[in-house]
Amino acid sequence: MTAPFVISNEQARALILASTRLSEARATPAASAIPPLIESLGYVQLDPIRVVERAHHHILFARNSAYRPKQLERLQAQSPALFFENWTHDSSLIPMSFYPYWQHRFADSKKRIVKWMERFGDKRVIATVRAYVEKNGAVRARDLLHLGGRTGPWWGWGPAKGALEFLWRTGELAVVRRSGFEKVYDLAERLIPPPLLQTKLSRAQVIGWCCDQALQRLGAATPKILAGFWDHASIEDAKQWIAAEKKRGRLEDVVLKGAAGQRDFAAVARPDIEAQLMSLPQSTSRLRVLSPFDPLLRDRDRAERIFGFAYRIEVYVPQHKRKHGYYIFPLLEGDRLVGRLDMKAERDQDRLIVRGLWFEKGLTLSRARRAKLEQELARQARLAGVRDIVFPAAALKTG
Repeated sequence: MTAPFVISNEQARALILASTRLSEARATPAASAIPPLIESLGYVQLDPIRVVERAHHHILFARNSAYRPKQLERLQAQSPALFFENWTHDSSLIPMSFYPYWQHRFADSKKRIVKWMERFGDKRVIATVRAYVEKNGAVRARDLLHLGGRTGPWWGWGPAKGALEFLWRTGELAVVRRSGFEKVYDLAERLIPPPLLQTKLSRAQVIGWCCDQALQRLGAATPKILAGFWDHASIEDAKQWIAAEKKRGRLEDVVLKGAAGQRDFAAVARPDIEAQLMSLPQSTSRLRVLSPFDPLLRDRDRAERIFGFAYRIEVYVPQHKRKHGYYIFPLLEGDRLVGRLDMKAERDQDRLIVRGLWFEKGLTLSRARRAKLEQELARQARLAGVRDIVFPAAALKTG
């Protein structure tokens, strides 16, 4: 048996950074750069929290510092639509060309939640909401408050909002834009190009696409990581796909060396992995703020084992149990995750304020690192649309 190809920790970091489009520091002002960036990432996670900007804007900005939120809003207003919104591991913005690969997810969602929906409310509400959208076109939940207020068990949703979500998650409705951060729903047949809506794929085709496309965006992966990328396939599906690809000579075993004190990763990669590693771009030395939902941190276990960076978002942690704070931004410098930043855009005072800064063990705020940080804070202020930056000495923490 051939020994697995060993990928050094330095190479593993470079591979992951290149795969997540973080190796380079771009500043491309043209909005036309956004669709290929989203396609190369696969999707961009959406999140409503706006401490500085919302997660999807941070994700795109970290890879292109000339990006501005209005660019994405204008792209989303285009017809035909370039993106649709649905679920991967969470609600995400997804390239429209990928839509056919969500059909089985819609069917699975219907099987999984239809009985729950029947308990949630009268099935007539679903039919009423569907008929309303068919007659009136694009609709927000607030347009249907006459059907009932926020009384349902889904996060306080009312019957109409629950019905909209059911119809969206099962593919009858689609979301291609938001008003503020409120979903705007319409019939899928009005929003999705007919060739994509009418494409029928077998489950095996979907699983094959999911695993292949995930591996393209990961470089090397375990069955669990492959399955979790789109969250369509099960771990068993991924294992079977890996076994079949190995038989065809299309995959080989690799080991990604862990960071100091961390376990190695046994994974699979394409047979040209050595050539891939040789052609990886050198990581920029710039310091960047990342969203807590950045693709680099999507798999917390991988981030800890390869980068030696243990990260937990504490939004849902009771305040008295938080170690760092409500919404903490990881800091990427070159090819290493070097610290955490607590900052907030206070728009009413036209300022970005740093409330906490922690560096990883053995690292300090050197003169060179401070200069990089100040440059990044200036970029973050531009993203937030505020003028001033407040960075008190007391913000630098230890431990």
